[in-house]
Amino acid sequence: MWLLSVLLPLLRLYLCGVKVLIYQMFNKSFTLPVLPRQDGRVAIVTGGTRGMGYETARHLASLGMHVIIAGNEKEEGAAAVRRIKEEGCERKAEFVYIDLTSLKSVRNFAQAFKQRRLPLHVLVNNAGTMMVPERNTVDGFEFHFELNYLGHFLLTNLLLDTLKRSGRGGCCSRIINMSSATHYAGVVQLDDLNSRICYSSHGAYSQSKLALVLFTYYLQEQMVAGGFPVIANAVDPGMVDTALYENLWSLAQAMKKPVAKILFRTPAEGASISVYAAAASEMEGVGGCYLYNGEKRQSSPLSYDSELQAELWKKSCELVGL
Repeated sequence: MWLLSVLLPLLRLYLCGVKVLIYQMFNKSFTLPVLPRQDGRVAIVTGGTRGMGYETARHLASLGMHVIIAGNEKEEGAAAVRRIKEEGCERKAEFVYIDLTSLKSVRNFAQAFKQRRLPLHVLVNNAGTMMVPERNTVDGFEFHFELNYLGHFLLTNLLLDTLKRSGRGGCCSRIINMSSATHYAGVVQLDDLNSRICYSSHGAYSQSKLALVLFTYYLQEQMVAGGFPVIANAVDPGMVDTALYENLWSLAQAMKKPVAKILFRTPAEGASISVYAAAASEMEGVGGCYLYNGEKRQSSPLSYDSELQAELWKKSCELVGL
């Protein structure tokens, strides 16, 4: 039983990875279309100090957005802001501290942002971690579950009224949730969301990415039902050469390095799907999608389970105290 609980998530996840690599072997990263200027719009990008988050923040700032990089590394944040501004003195970027593994920190961030009375047009829930050995957050949640999903769930809900007020007909506010192909291997255990029964880092990571897709679809339904000018989409960057892989086993890391040089996307290429969802004219008013390589794709069959979406939403609200 224990062996199956650990081995099956591992095999499912690596099978997903092989499929993605085969696709990337024969298909180039899509080219972003010419994007309209975004002057006067405000964006928050979590995990924007490095990797795909940084590239997303940098590109949105280049389009004229006021970009708030939200992260938990203050020195990295200051350096990221400095690099963005060096590319163009007119670019608006700033760093604000948030720890997505602490619900208190998420609430403090949201409260401080709302006190500034800024609009919010784009929220990119990009921050994440992968394959972390078993550990709990300060709130007692499994690390992948809170950092990748639950912290973003709370952040989005706390900022939702601002997003609603900032959007308007023909110019919706946009929420982008960073999922991955590993969600196809995911299973959401509503009675064991914190993976207490039998821990698998592969299973915990896949579950968190599936949870983000389920969250996206349910949130989009709510926005449509209420007639709010807000859209929500999930994006999949493919396999990208970032620090996410630093928790791989030593053997897996050794095998990954030569493959990554040939087949992995660069952080800028991986970020292009988030930038597309955040700024492309073609995505105006289009929500409830799973976007990969510039196209709408079918996500996992489980992600379309409306009962599971509703049950996860209800459970998440209970866990964060909404």
